Amino acid sequence: MKFVAFFSIILIGCSLPKVNSKSQPIRHEALTSILQKHVNLDGRVNYAQLQQDSLALNSYLALLESHHPNGSWSSDEQKAYWINAYNAFTLRLIIRNYPVKSIKELGGAIYKVNTPWDIRFIYIEGYDYDLNNIEHDILRKQWNDPRIHFAINCASISCPILSNKAYEAKTLDEQLDDAARLFINDTDRNRIAPNEASLSKIFKWFNGDFTKEQSLIAFINRYSNLRIEDKATITFLDYDWGLNE
Repeated sequence: MKFVAFFSIILIGCSLPKVNSKSQPIRHEALTSILQKHVNLDGRVNYAQLQQDSLALNSYLALLESHHPNGSWSSDEQKAYWINAYNAFTLRLIIRNYPVKSIKELGGAIYKVNTPWDIRFIYIEGYDYDLNNIEHDILRKQWNDPRIHFAINCASISCPILSNKAYEAKTLDEQLDDAARLFINDTDRNRIAPNEASLSKIFKWFNGDFTKEQSLIAFINRYSNLRIEDKATITFLDYDWGLNE
């Protein structure tokens, strides 16, 4: 989720392969079952328990790996798939390396290049991806929907919480609105007052995603329980990369 300015440079001209898949859209009840068993209402994950129950996660990931979205899928079916894929493959990355204190421990030695989000461990119908591909090349690039940032989870304390329900096409818009409200009104991640607001650094790193159609304050006011004045002072909170355990 981090280092957006850098990625925006290296991904210019980079396009995903044209997909040759005849798969049909899938539902994600299996992921919901896994999440409700191992993720509490605060988004904290029992990774030790999930590691012992990895067969269920691997079975769901096998479903993803054999069903690549294609043009026969609706836009919401594709979007829900990729949000769930990001979250589920992140869980796999953590439990394969657990115990760890932070997802950032899993990156290589080259700062801003060889990160956990660059590990190409995702294989879907013969196409290989990393988490950055899913977030930046697919979700952000194809849908231009800033609410996506509140739905994907990078296994860290300051991330938007991991929902204990999978995203489904038929309820996707409502779920994304709920995720935006939950994150923006979460006082552990954003501290909002009328004349000043200390916001998550997600709003700094991805500022352009939130301000394409309005100011950052206007975007936040769409979901905030407390309105921020137009001339309010905006600062950004430190980001806690500790494991969301």
